[in-house]
Amino acid sequence: MFGKILYKLGAKKRKTRENIYGYIFILPWLIGLLAFTLGPMVFSFITSFADYNMLKIDFIGIGNYVKMFTKDQLFWKSLGNTAVYALLNIPLVTIGGVIVAVILNKSIFGLRTFRTIFYLPSIMVGVGTYFLWMLLLDPANGLVNTILGMIGIDGPAWLTDPNWTKPAIILMHLWGLGGQMLLYLARLQSIPQDYYEAASLDGASGFKKFINITVPLISPIIFYNLTIGIIGAFQVFQEGYIFSGDGSGNPAGSLLFYNLHLWNQAFKNFKTGYANAMCWFLFAIVMIATLINQKVSKKWVYEEDGGNE
Repeated sequence: MFGKILYKLGAKKRKTRENIYGYIFILPWLIGLLAFTLGPMVFSFITSFADYNMLKIDFIGIGNYVKMFTKDQLFWKSLGNTAVYALLNIPLVTIGGVIVAVILNKSIFGLRTFRTIFYLPSIMVGVGTYFLWMLLLDPANGLVNTILGMIGIDGPAWLTDPNWTKPAIILMHLWGLGGQMLLYLARLQSIPQDYYEAASLDGASGFKKFINITVPLISPIIFYNLTIGIIGAFQVFQEGYIFSGDGSGNPAGSLLFYNLHLWNQAFKNFKTGYANAMCWFLFAIVMIATLINQKVSKKWVYEEDGGNE
């Protein structure tokens, strides 16, 4: 009896010692989390209710939020631009990634070379890519309009015509869908060929096999890319800043995305409190959109066992 008590006490001490060592090992991460993530988030939320310009804080209640919805016309302009971009970019990039992956999943000569070519743009540095596309989309001497001219199409002024600035950015993102393509390709290669052979015996066409076999089995990857795409679309910033030249979002405000307007408020107008309020509104939008996507996914995302998530 006494031996059991001593054994339990010893085990408890060892467990306590292990816990202490564990906390010591993760202490640098905890300090970083508190100092560089949670701390700034709390401070940002508090100052969103203040007239804060990095030098002084005057609390004004919900004044920043009232101004955002009732007085700042550029707020609605930037939110609309971002919403239109997201609604166009996310489906096109997702569908494009699936199509390219399906094509590259075939047994053709030089397949590895084609896969590498399609993946390379996704690893290029962002800013360098934007300047490259500014040259490619030049209305007078750009490669894109030159190719369009060869087939009798008068190419648009991609980056100076307000109607074509968003399509130009989407075109650039379609060029860099190699990351998504790689995920789809990995999933496609893990699908048993027995499914397709059984469907062929039943007389299913290629399209029916794609809709009823391929799409359901890659739906978890589609869901993941949609979630990441929603978050990324509402964070678009560099494209508008670089393509407009001075961060103004021109021409005609067509490149004034939400994050660019937020950045201008914080670092050009030094209205940091107002910018923090915009940050938290953006956080709410992304959170709601992500939760809706998560909820709806139960209707169409399938797992290996054949059931929905």
